[in-house]
Amino acid sequence: MSSSSYSSATLSTGYTWRNALKAGLIFGIVTLFIVLVGLVNTFGERDIIYNVISMGQTLLLSMSIIGGYLTGRRTSDQSPGFSALYGLIVGLTTGAVIGLYLMLASTVNLRDIFVNSSNELLTLLSFGMDPLAGAAVLVVLFGVFGAVGALISRSAPLLRRALVTGLLTVVVLGVLEDFLNVLLSTGFLKPVAGFLFARSGLTIEGAVVLFVFSTGLRLAQPFLKRTTAPAVEWLDQPGRKPVKYGLITIVVLPLLLSLPWVLQLYLSDVLDNVGLFILMGLGLNIVVGYAGLLDLGYVAFFAIGAYTTALLTSPESYLGWEWTFWEALPLAMLAAGLAGILLGVPVLRMRGDYLAIVTLGFGEIIRLLALSEALKPYIGGSTGILGVPKPVFFGIELKDAQYLYYVILAGCLIALYVSWRLSDSRIGRAWIAMREDEDVAEAMGINLVQYKLMAFATGAMFSGMAGAIFASKLGSIFPHSFNLLISINVLSLIIVGGMASLPGVFVGALILVGLPELLREFSEYRLLMYGAALVAMMLLKPEGFWPAAQRRRELRAEREAAAAKEMAEAVVTTTAE
Repeated sequence: MSSSSYSSATLSTGYTWRNALKAGLIFGIVTLFIVLVGLVNTFGERDIIYNVISMGQTLLLSMSIIGGYLTGRRTSDQSPGFSALYGLIVGLTTGAVIGLYLMLASTVNLRDIFVNSSNELLTLLSFGMDPLAGAAVLVVLFGVFGAVGALISRSAPLLRRALVTGLLTVVVLGVLEDFLNVLLSTGFLKPVAGFLFARSGLTIEGAVVLFVFSTGLRLAQPFLKRTTAPAVEWLDQPGRKPVKYGLITIVVLPLLLSLPWVLQLYLSDVLDNVGLFILMGLGLNIVVGYAGLLDLGYVAFFAIGAYTTALLTSPESYLGWEWTFWEALPLAMLAAGLAGILLGVPVLRMRGDYLAIVTLGFGEIIRLLALSEALKPYIGGSTGILGVPKPVFFGIELKDAQYLYYVILAGCLIALYVSWRLSDSRIGRAWIAMREDEDVAEAMGINLVQYKLMAFATGAMFSGMAGAIFASKLGSIFPHSFNLLISINVLSLIIVGGMASLPGVFVGALILVGLPELLREFSEYRLLMYGAALVAMMLLKPEGFWPAAQRRRELRAEREAAAAKEMAEAVVTTTAE
């Protein structure tokens, strides 16, 4: 490219080497933060590819790839060569920041200030070499991966998606090696597990095969779509929806029913926890996703359902009635629903932040009441209520996680069906109208009082159901189990999965609840991960991982309108010149 064409390209985007240096410094500071909080060192104990690259090193180098990728997007109207050059600068600058830290930490003891600045961390960063050589290798690797990230972003869309899919497949399966090894190490799949997985992470051969297979499958997606298009169109016809849903049920239902016995006891317990959050997420999705009512005190209904069940079923409770779980469950849901209505009445005229603050206060009031000495003779105070019995189904006590899974599954399916039926009903459309603009909805004849209270009550009943199952699962309840973090976790999984999206609730729960349970390293950094995930989602994918169909249409219309506006402005500028 000539100097004149380079100047015009630079002017068209405003992106220069100074911008690349600035981006590299920003990514360097973020990467240094990740290093100093201990993420790299902690995750370094788990390999992605055995004896080749650890999870900590992958986290480090991924920052360079992301920086290069975003740089490539910023320079999309320049040549791929210049995008790669800018990606190289971003990567080199990011690596230089980490290299300078490595040199400094090798000569000065920084552990009094940064407790995670250990010798193990320095060894990991320097790849076992002396600090100077390790820093040089680190800078070069960061630069190369930055350029690679930029080139990936400038490649053809199908190839770009295929490469990203291949890389993510290798990383995700390497991270989940413990979990997948358990699944595949029985029966005829045992040789597959032996080929793919090593003692920690993937084998080199397994990583190559997985990358090639997933990349090839993504490249073949257009062909597969064309091949299956006639069958999909046939099933999408209005009269054949029962056939479509019947086929889905035939495939999915046996898988769901056999899942706890395939996963064994520990993973079934993880699945139970995910299921409880899915159940609460489906309820909060009605309140926040459909009706647009920001509720930060959702844990209160969870606690009310749990305490109601404990009071009615436990022989050690104040009532001592010793009801069965199935007798107590409807009353627990009813109590939570009534509490939802009682909360809704005072906040009918509140919106946005004010509503969030009031509901947050309601949740804290319930927690403090459970802890209070005044109510201790009735609900146990800080000692809680013990001896909550397990559900009994036709004489079988559902005491193990594998049996309790079916109770949670039934609850999730009921909540899913109710949410699905409500979403396209008159009630659901009224909620969506309220979410978009309450004043316009009221002018259209929607009774805001009725529909708001209905949303609060419906969402609270699902949370009460989850609380009842939770109390039976633990066999005891304590006030400390119902803190603000429960509400934040449920709200986070809705945001990450996609507001008002039913599949999004499942995806969000698997990511924010299931993944930290599977990865022991995440437990210490759970809140940091939640915060990072929310910030990333708001910046990169505000609609969530699996947005609702209506939200997808709205975003598509917004993008088309923005593109048309930019084109019109460009035409006006060109005409003026």
